[in-house]
Amino acid sequence: MRQAHSVEQVRAAEGALMAKLPDGTLMQRAAAGLAASCAGLLGRVYGSRVVLLVGSGDNGGDALYAGERLARRGARVDAVLLSPERAHTAGLAALRAAGGRDHRAAEAEGLTGILALIDTADLVLDGIVGIGGRGALRAPADVLAGAAHRARALVVAVDLPSGVDADTGAVAGPAVRADVTVTFGTHKPGLLVDPGATHAGVVELVDIGLDTPEPVLRAAQHSDIARLLPTPERETDKYRRGVLGLAAGSTRYPGAAVLAAGAALRGGIGALRYVGPDPVGQAVVAAHPEVMVGAGRVQAYAVGPGLDTTDESRQRLADALAAAVPVLVDADGLTLLAEQGPKALDGVPAALLTPHAGEAVRLLQGLGEEATRDEVEAARIAHATRLASGYGATVLLKGSTTVIADPSGEVWVNPTGTPFLATAGSGDVLTGLTGALLATGLPPTRAAIAGAYLHGLAGRLASDDGTPCAASDVTAALGEAWRETTNRE
Repeated sequence: MRQAHSVEQVRAAEGALMAKLPDGTLMQRAAAGLAASCAGLLGRVYGSRVVLLVGSGDNGGDALYAGERLARRGARVDAVLLSPERAHTAGLAALRAAGGRDHRAAEAEGLTGILALIDTADLVLDGIVGIGGRGALRAPADVLAGAAHRARALVVAVDLPSGVDADTGAVAGPAVRADVTVTFGTHKPGLLVDPGATHAGVVELVDIGLDTPEPVLRAAQHSDIARLLPTPERETDKYRRGVLGLAAGSTRYPGAAVLAAGAALRGGIGALRYVGPDPVGQAVVAAHPEVMVGAGRVQAYAVGPGLDTTDESRQRLADALAAAVPVLVDADGLTLLAEQGPKALDGVPAALLTPHAGEAVRLLQGLGEEATRDEVEAARIAHATRLASGYGATVLLKGSTTVIADPSGEVWVNPTGTPFLATAGSGDVLTGLTGALLATGLPPTRAAIAGAYLHGLAGRLASDDGTPCAASDVTAALGEAWRETTNRE
């Protein structure tokens, strides 16, 4: 599991550790790890060209000390000082003593030469601002960041790409786009949540000995998912493995039910019941003859894909909510739920809501609050947690970074996925799979974590050669995703 901590938590942990260590020890630990990562990326350090983009404060100091270590191994190191009078004094002296050179970015007549250095560099190290930075980069930092992005060099960010908000992942304007981010002590939320995650590239964690509290954000890995996935015991039957009730599809959108059913059957349940119009039920059974049609005892319900918003659909949602079992609500079911607000979930033992940003806007309206789709996407964690607390339900907010918020305040992000999953029916597959996991007995938050992870991994597998995939391809890859996660042959 990857854990992320807020700026406030990191500052407190760093302060506590520095109080126990000789002055400068913590920075040297960070610089040593940073230099080792850069050396590994370069392959051959001797003769390589490294440019440091150095701001004020400790982030710039980390870059300068890492540059010193690379210079002593034979790299040509040029430090571009954005605030020369505030540059880390000891770090700059160390770099100079190792043969590194420094340049003043504020001198307009020298900017052309600095851009030429960046253009011919093998590696550019971003030490402009650290985790305390807020807002977009200003001149000349924005120009230098843009030049680094266009150059052939590898761009490595120190702790966090400059211009990315450490706590939210928000990017307010110009920001560094790194190939690799070397972060210290713990992950920062902004490294795991888009758009910050996209700017961070591959994230490498350097242990500097921080003693951190409970994280504000978590991201699962294979081993975490393997522990969640159900494994049938020898003495079991289809009913004890779990039965999912699926209220999905309509005469207008029958395919949604077919897709959700296909994924549900691969989600670990023993049986699936389809509840809906006869023509849709016939289409589901034609595609998946294992499916039972008609109401009956179930361990969980999944409601919403392709449901439409007719009175008949309202009744299907109401029946599911009245069944006294855990319920997953998606798509049109969320629109119907938002009309009633949180009171609609009164009496539901556990609920999981799976909106995209537009549906999240409607759910917020059900709480009497207004937001735009862009606002939701720019502050995913905040809006997911607000919905979770407002509805008393786990919320899986879909998007380029899927955020899962528990009403208790626990927050996860999903690390798997691919842009190819932005295709019609992909959400129906996620609903079927996650609803099935809910029916096997997983609590809503754990079902959401596992479902999003497997769905994203299946999307990668279905498009691993760069070929676009359809939702049905994702369903077909779920078995392989399950095997890969659990390391089963």
